[in-house]
Amino acid sequence: MTVQSSPTTFADRHIGARSQSHIETMLKAVGYDTVDGLVDVAVPDSIRQAKPLALKDALSEVEVLAELRKLAGKNKTAVQMIGQGYYDTVTPAVIRRNILEAPAWYTAYTPYQPEISQGRLEALLNFQTMVQDLVGLPIANASLLDEATAVAEAVLMMRRANKNKEAHDGKTVLDADVMPQTIAVVKGRAEALGFEVEVADLSKGLPEGVINGIVLQQPGVSGRVFNHAEVIAAAKERGALVTVAADLLALTLITPPGEQGADIAVGSTQRFGVPLFFGGPHAAYMAVAKGLERSMPGRLVGVSKDDAGLPAYRLALQTREQHIRREKATSNICTAQALLAIVSSFYAVYHGPDGLKAIAERTHNHARTLATTLQAAGRELLSDTFFDTLTVSVPGKADKVIAAAEARGINLRHIDADTVGVSVDETTTADVLSSVAVAFGAGPSAEAKGFDLPADVLRTSAFMQHPVFNTHRSETQLLRYIRKLSDRDLSLDRTMIPLGSCTMKLNATAEMEAISWPEFASIHPFAPESQTVGWRELISGLEADLAEITGYDQVSLQPNAGSQGELAGLLAIRGYHRANGDAQRNVCLIPASAHGTNAASAVLAGMKVVVVATAADGTIDHADLFAKIEAHKDVLSAIMITYPSTHGVYDADVTEICDAVHAAGGQVYVDGANLNALVGLAQPGKFGGDVSHLNLHKTFCIPHGGGGPGVGPVAAKAHLAPFMPGDANNASSGNAAEGHGVAISASNFGSAGVLPISWAYVKLMGAEGLKEATKSALLAANYVAARLNEYFPVLYTGEGGLVAHECILDLRALTAKTGVTAEDVAKRLIDYGFHAPTLAFPVAGTLMVEPTESEDLAEIDRFIEAMITIRKEIDQVANGDFTVDNSPLRNAPHTASAVVNSDWTREYSREQAVFPVHHLKQDKYFPPVGRIDGAGGDRNLICSCPPLSEFEN
Repeated sequence: MTVQSSPTTFADRHIGARSQSHIETMLKAVGYDTVDGLVDVAVPDSIRQAKPLALKDALSEVEVLAELRKLAGKNKTAVQMIGQGYYDTVTPAVIRRNILEAPAWYTAYTPYQPEISQGRLEALLNFQTMVQDLVGLPIANASLLDEATAVAEAVLMMRRANKNKEAHDGKTVLDADVMPQTIAVVKGRAEALGFEVEVADLSKGLPEGVINGIVLQQPGVSGRVFNHAEVIAAAKERGALVTVAADLLALTLITPPGEQGADIAVGSTQRFGVPLFFGGPHAAYMAVAKGLERSMPGRLVGVSKDDAGLPAYRLALQTREQHIRREKATSNICTAQALLAIVSSFYAVYHGPDGLKAIAERTHNHARTLATTLQAAGRELLSDTFFDTLTVSVPGKADKVIAAAEARGINLRHIDADTVGVSVDETTTADVLSSVAVAFGAGPSAEAKGFDLPADVLRTSAFMQHPVFNTHRSETQLLRYIRKLSDRDLSLDRTMIPLGSCTMKLNATAEMEAISWPEFASIHPFAPESQTVGWRELISGLEADLAEITGYDQVSLQPNAGSQGELAGLLAIRGYHRANGDAQRNVCLIPASAHGTNAASAVLAGMKVVVVATAADGTIDHADLFAKIEAHKDVLSAIMITYPSTHGVYDADVTEICDAVHAAGGQVYVDGANLNALVGLAQPGKFGGDVSHLNLHKTFCIPHGGGGPGVGPVAAKAHLAPFMPGDANNASSGNAAEGHGVAISASNFGSAGVLPISWAYVKLMGAEGLKEATKSALLAANYVAARLNEYFPVLYTGEGGLVAHECILDLRALTAKTGVTAEDVAKRLIDYGFHAPTLAFPVAGTLMVEPTESEDLAEIDRFIEAMITIRKEIDQVANGDFTVDNSPLRNAPHTASAVVNSDWTREYSREQAVFPVHHLKQDKYFPPVGRIDGAGGDRNLICSCPPLSEFEN
């Protein structure tokens, strides 16, 4: 007879160790008969949720994609001419298919292990070089989150970096032509930190008073272009620093900010091949003048050398990272927009300087054509000097013009009842221009006459002369370059990435599929609501599901990174206290083991950080905690706790801690970074949390993309709802004094473009699947801990000697005995084909491992085999078989060129170097470079594409 097999669910494919025999093998190692028995011991009864999640039944991949098609069909695509920092663009198919949609690129992790990240690091170095050349400043970073938050970072940087005693504490002045969403975000940051912001028309000169820094927009939101040199010189004469928010495409024609004297340039690279995505994710940029590079936020790719003297890339100046500096950090930025920066850099490689300039000239000529046509019909232009945007006066007729354009499938910008904005871009056609003209009551478009850019703003300097931007003209060349770079990397499509705290899990193809559909990707963030019904339904549905999962009352998806979600939650707490007349409540208690972003975010929210000690068992030190609650009870604003803790255990007393903070008048912030250990088992909003941020790029399957995109929704109880993120498209929303939320990101739904991924994940898994994923993650982590404990002691455990979803392996005793460091182990794992676990966080000298629910038993065992074999190599050092300096650990990773070199003098064999376990002979990854000299790269900072002569000696 034929045996009918049960249908396979998506959860069966998402969860790696799904077969009963594999589960029993793992349970036997841990010492439990059932997964539920393990969970019941590990997870405290006091936090367990009483009933299952009220989510709809799981859907199949076919059903989910059908539902997404329905939602997409409710969106209305249009010709997007709203502008305001967002433009339609063409993503070359070779880039869309081989980068944006390619798992080798989108499943990569932040390049903290540079030897296995050379491909993405080179692409990001290309990005930095592109930015530096276009803005005329010597140092650029590897992307920020969006233009508005990049300007906010620049404003804070000017306030830190201004050495003029008089100007240091002066006000910040924003040009009235700065994007309204930028003004909103800057005002929100300023209100929390207590400095003055003034908005003024800087084309008429600087306002009175002491000024710390000014921000200009080039071109302005109105489209206006003017020479900034005079106002920049005047600002510097008064001791101020200068930031220019600049459009990179315009800078192919316009004098760059650096040549006009600006200290900082920021902006968006969205129009370099990145879809509109309903507002994000888009890579912002920042570039600075010499001397400011060590104050710059974000990540910086630098050039160094490996142990063979060959050029190699790495993240430079890593001590600036908030993970290390905590409350002394200059920024709370953690996630960048690496994947989108890589797309933009390849767009520049694809087009080259001549191609970019040609796009800019065609765009400008389209704007000139429309201006000529409108002026001939008697329409008044509010500026006759522009690049791509016209502001048109239509007294009392703005609604009529907007409606007439929309009827023709075109979106224009409604500025006010009398004014309409029109922005052209690389996708604009002559037919579109004629339709726009008709909407304004003008005739068909005429030939462009006049409206040339004035001589005093024209660019005369060359840009992007490096060979990388002038070589890959054919698609064949570009395709091979993309492949060459991706082959240099280790991403999740090749191997397990066992990073504690970072949850590198399956990013299923079905979840990813919808993000590049035009009905989702081609929607402007400020498009009419009638055109975005599908988007809003998807977003509200995801918010509702996340609220149910977490036990909170409201969720906002505006924060476009975990750090921004933290800030949003803390600002909500701040707003709540101030609304209650408790403005003095400004102390935030943060455990010493907390994520580094916690302290940095608290400082940005205007709070004073008080650190709570860690007890010997890794839990919060109760005596210290309660003493500090008592000492600060009259000024206590909040406590930030990560649950399960950063040490990888469930603190059984978390409800007691929450009660004590509430009794003292404070609020409880539960950092949701480790939510992968809670979903379906416990809800932070029910066991004491008032607000949390979540990491959709961890628990909810948005891929890390080599360091971004991320999404950090903020979830809160009802009493904090009025203080959740405000309207990004309204400059006045930056004022929290009236008791409402401030804008956190440049668009209302942040990185909306990747939300279909998490929406699909929740629908595919359903309530039971999500719970099973959590339980499987706990089983996998405890299996790793049990198997490796005798070789590398597990530092902290909870009830029954169990861990949560991750475990910390302690190498400090081995290091003291042999000199082999945790970093040596991390580098040696590359030779086994693995990305390293999290190094030296949260405890120096350790490795934190998180296998996640997605890895199957064979892959987990392969990792365990690698770690046990490495322990044997450490024992060889201890036994004197070779010295630590000449061990395979200290010389790791081993390149192919190193082991084929005839001058092999090391005390271990070539076979041990590259084939330490048998299966590597069939499936071997060779890193492109050996161990990189990090300190040398910081001493000799090179952060753009260098000539090879830099390395000849």
